[in-house]
Parts: sequence; structure tokens; C-alpha cells
Amino acid sequence: MTLNRRTALGLAALATVPVRAAAPQIAPADPTETIRLWPGAAPGGERVTVTPQVTERSTDPAFHDRFARYTTDPILTVLRPDQPNGASLLLIPGGGYRWAVVDKEGLDCARVFAAAGITCFVLRYRLPGDGWAAGPDAPLQDAQRALRLVRSQAAAHGLDQARVAVLGASAGGHLAGMLTARADATYDAVDEADAVPHQPDLSILLYSVATMADPHVHAGSRRELLGPTPTPEAVERYSLERMDWSGRPPTFLLHAMDDGAVPVENSLQLLTTLRAAGVPCEAHLFQEGGHGFGIRLIAGKPAAAWPELVLAWAARHGWITQT
Repeated sequence: MTLNRRTALGLAALATVPVRAAAPQIAPADPTETIRLWPGAAPGGERVTVTPQVTERSTDPAFHDRFARYTTDPILTVLRPDQPNGASLLLIPGGGYRWAVVDKEGLDCARVFAAAGITCFVLRYRLPGDGWAAGPDAPLQDAQRALRLVRSQAAAHGLDQARVAVLGASAGGHLAGMLTARADATYDAVDEADAVPHQPDLSILLYSVATMADPHVHAGSRRELLGPTPTPEAVERYSLERMDWSGRPPTFLLHAMDDGAVPVENSLQLLTTLRAAGVPCEAHLFQEGGHGFGIRLIAGKPAAAWPELVLAWAARHGWITQT
């Protein structure tokens, strides 16, 4: 711009115009599509008396930070991209088996992957301490049923039944790991959806609770899952690194080494098991990041690249095609 009398007057006039304050950021609207997991009541609820609750922890209108407790009617919340690429992703948020996070490791992460063309399903699952007959297997019943629903309904939405992955974080990573490793069905079939396999085609485990054994156990998750004094047999049965991973699908591990809640040894021990079983695996350890960072809490740090790392890895395994 050439500064002359005319432009100077124009700039002076602009200076007198009051500056409108930027509009406050508002959290994205919740998706409207949900899928109930069970056609009737969830199995084994005869002694369940809890009342479902969803609690908001955020006081900032720019984002939600909710968690769900006492879930009795588990659901999938669906995010369908404008241009789906055929892949589906079941997201299992954490919460120490005390509650299930809704946003941080659920909807927030799902929006990132939906932007890459992946159809996302966020699981709100039942918790083991609420009186379900299946006890520690109640969350796994929901995870198995959820993946079967995603796979059985894929073709109807133009999606590939052979490209269904799971992403779990923290205690949700433990649940995703059990979904991947355990071949046994944990409930009786209720309809035709249960005729399809319940194990994923890829498994993505973020700062996952893996072991139920000292000294690296996340004590809160073990207490909520197995009770205050679990037997050695229960510790063995529910420790991911002690499960048989032979023939399991490619698995991606990510952890921050300064994680003060779930020690990085959870992922390191599991990595040793995966390699011994011949599972194609990739692991990324970041110097900093802490625990439970999801998407928003890692902004500006090296670990913020984790969704890109996942997508590149998934493309190498043929799950998606990166452009």
C-alpha cells in the first residue's frame, strides 16, 4: 500500500471504528446418531440398581470434558465423515473402570479420525463394579457386542467388514487389548449380529493399562475391575502381557515416559509379549505428555503427532489409503 493523504485518512477513519470482540469459542455439537448395543436389557443386570449419570467437568464453553458413570444401556455414538473411505474405528475411552470418558478420548479423538474419512463409533460401556453378573467381563461383553454391531452393519453403509479397528486409551486400552487378545465370547448370542467375529482387524492402544500385577499396575483400574484383593489367577487372566496373542492383528502402542498414572512399563511389557507372539507391532514412546492427553492436552508437544503416526501405520497395513 502507498501511504498518501487519502490512505492516511482511511486508516484514521478505521481507527475510530470500534473493534468487535471475537466471538467466544463454543464446543462442537454432539453427534445425533447413536446405536443401542443390546436389543433388550444388557445381560446379567438382575441385581443392578444404579442410576446412569453423565458429569461435566469443564467450565470452558470451548470444550466438553464429560464422563459417564453407572451406565445401564450402553451405546455407540456415531460420527460419519462426509467422504467415508470404508474403514471403521471403534473408540473405547478410559476412566480407570470407574467411569467412561465421553469427550477427551472419545468424541475429541473421533472427530480427528472422521476428518480423515474414517467412520467412528465411540463406546459408552458398562462398568464392572455396578453389580453385573459378568463382573469384570461386563465391559468386555459390551466391547465384543459393539465390534460385532459395527462389522455386521458395515456393508449396509458402504463400509468394509474387513477393515474394523479398535482404539482404546488408558483403561479403555486395557479393554481394547482384551477385545483383541481374547478369543472367547463372553455372552450368549442375542441376534444375527453375533454371528460375525468380535476381534478387530487392527488394534491401537494409547497409554494403555496392561498389567494387573505389581509393581507396574494402575492400582485404581485393578481395584475397580478385580476388587481389592484379586486372586493370582485373576491377575493372570486379566493381564494383557500374560495373554496369548498368537495370530492377533497388527497392534500400535503409544505411551509417554513421564506418565505418572500408568507407568510406561505397561506398554513395554506388552510390546515384549507382542514381539514374542509374532504380532506385527509398532511402538512410540514420547519423553513428555503425562497421562490421558487425548488430543487437546497434547497440543504443541511432539506427542501431538500421534494421530498422524497412527494413520501412516494403518496405511502401511492396508487399512486405509493415505493421499
